[in-house]
Amino acid sequence: MMFDRSTPSTRRLRLLAGLPLLLLGGCNMVVMNPSGDVALQQRDLILVATGLMLLVIVPVIALTVLFAWRYRAGNKDAKYEPNWDHSTQLELVIWAIPLLIIIVLGAVTWVSTHVLDPYRPIERLGPGRLIAKDVRPLEVQVVALDWKWLFIYPEYGIATVNQLAAPVDRPIEFKLTSSTVMNAFYIPSLAGMIYAMPGMETKLHAVINKPGNYDGISSNYSGAGYSGMKFRFYGMSDQGFAQWVASVRAKPMPLTRANYLQLEKPTENVRPMHFGRVDPQLYKAALNMCVRPGSMCMDRMMMIDAMGGGGKHSAEPKNGVGHAEGALEKQPEEKGAPGHWSTPRKPGAPGAQQPGAQQNRDLTLNRTPPAATPGLRQSARA
Repeated sequence: MMFDRSTPSTRRLRLLAGLPLLLLGGCNMVVMNPSGDVALQQRDLILVATGLMLLVIVPVIALTVLFAWRYRAGNKDAKYEPNWDHSTQLELVIWAIPLLIIIVLGAVTWVSTHVLDPYRPIERLGPGRLIAKDVRPLEVQVVALDWKWLFIYPEYGIATVNQLAAPVDRPIEFKLTSSTVMNAFYIPSLAGMIYAMPGMETKLHAVINKPGNYDGISSNYSGAGYSGMKFRFYGMSDQGFAQWVASVRAKPMPLTRANYLQLEKPTENVRPMHFGRVDPQLYKAALNMCVRPGSMCMDRMMMIDAMGGGGKHSAEPKNGVGHAEGALEKQPEEKGAPGHWSTPRKPGAPGAQQPGAQQNRDLTLNRTPPAATPGLRQSARA
């Protein structure tokens, strides 16, 4: 039988040294072990970038400790050279290695940034597995509400709240917007996060390669219910996804504009909801912030602004060509302005003729000398 003869202080130090390992044991390293090819490529980029940077960091830390130990005050055998100030060989090592690392890191980052652009459709399902040309991506329209996620499947005419599903090895095209404030859509196992903003549409392309039940979160603080703005993402087989779609279609509640306005109201920790039918124009109305009856859609408002504004006549074509009628082209009653109150000019007075008449352009008619100003010399031509 063996006995631990260490002192209490030694045992406490061992316990403290092992505490970080205990804490890490409860972590789910999902970012380093994803189930989607896009997230996998992002993981590889993180590892490559970290490895390249460690090529500098590790030697610098090691040499710092070595120099501190070797040239300590108590080491009388260390070589003392107070006048040394330069070494060409050392300068080459100091500058060449970091420069090469920066060049390689920049090239890897530039290529990966374009390949993993969230707006770019993915070209593969995994390493060595290209996507067939006849495969149609699964379109999912996402609306960030306070504080829940709305998912609309236009291909199937269904919608869910805080529950998302997709078949394995089928490309997914997310189109995202927000109802009120900026938010961030993030499924760590699938792909990197992407922002959702009101009145704007962002896109994300990804694919899930393994069946499973994955976490989905909001990764941008958006108010009081932010901590409960979570959802489940299910990776399913084609058969399982078809059954899930059928079960959602069987739900009697439709997602109309009136229901959306109720759903849009701030609520916290919302349980999953299913809608068997969806207004096909609902996402477009949510994107353009005109779900509420009587409100002008942002795309129409931007069209009017692009044509120059001008109110009710701005969107009407003039002579077959789009024309924005400005305020100077309108009559006073159209602008809601009162009539002119100035005294009408007498016949024959300058300005009383038609615009462009010679009399209006003949400044010699205005020969009345200006009043003399005290302290100023008058021009001889006045």
